[in-house]
Amino acid sequence: MKKELLHLIEENRANHQKMLAVLIDPDKINHVDFFTRSLKNVSIDFFFVGGSLLNGSSLFDCIDKLKSTAPVVIFPGDNFHISDNADAILLLSLISGRNAEMLIGKHVAAAPYLKKSGLEIVPTGYMVINTGAMTSVSYMSQTFPLPYDKNDIAVATALAGEMLGLKLIYLDGGSGAQKTVSCSMVKAIRENSSLPIIVGGGIKTAEQAADLCNAGADVIVVGNVLEKNPELLPEISRVVHQ
Repeated sequence: MKKELLHLIEENRANHQKMLAVLIDPDKINHVDFFTRSLKNVSIDFFFVGGSLLNGSSLFDCIDKLKSTAPVVIFPGDNFHISDNADAILLLSLISGRNAEMLIGKHVAAAPYLKKSGLEIVPTGYMVINTGAMTSVSYMSQTFPLPYDKNDIAVATALAGEMLGLKLIYLDGGSGAQKTVSCSMVKAIRENSSLPIIVGGGIKTAEQAADLCNAGADVIVVGNVLEKNPELLPEISRVVHQ
């Protein structure tokens, strides 16, 4: 990665430039080579790689295959989801939940390995939003998502993360989300927090991506929809980068 992830996001935000990340769950994408070939003529800023449950060496194999296409950022679901071959890792603290393991416990276990790695480590406040479906992260973390229509709770949670020294806020509707995080929630957090905002989950159209960008999202994340309909990516990329 030519510029550090956090610096790049902050710089683009200052210049009013939005960014696009493609989230890949290595256990769900069996033909990564085919998928990366389909991205060669599409502008994406980086890959997020990871999931709530990964098996075997799929994470490491996936990172190795993606490295030549775009910068790779680990989106970890557990403390052993670490690879030196990635460019950066989002050190996720699940601030929407109350499971101490996901707030600090897993981080303590991972810290010695991260210290030795060459990864850029980006402390990230991870907020799971109830978008109408039970998500893998809620089940695996044994936490409840934030209510969809409670912007005040979301704002207070994001502010707490900022005051604790986190560097990014990640609003996630989760895998299989029935709808996106609401634009009103994104806008409310944008008006109250100075941190860059990442939004993912449930984004199925370019119009939804554009609406979230206009509401204040700095990075749009798409994943599941591309497994079924990769043709959507060029259109989403165009509206994010316009």
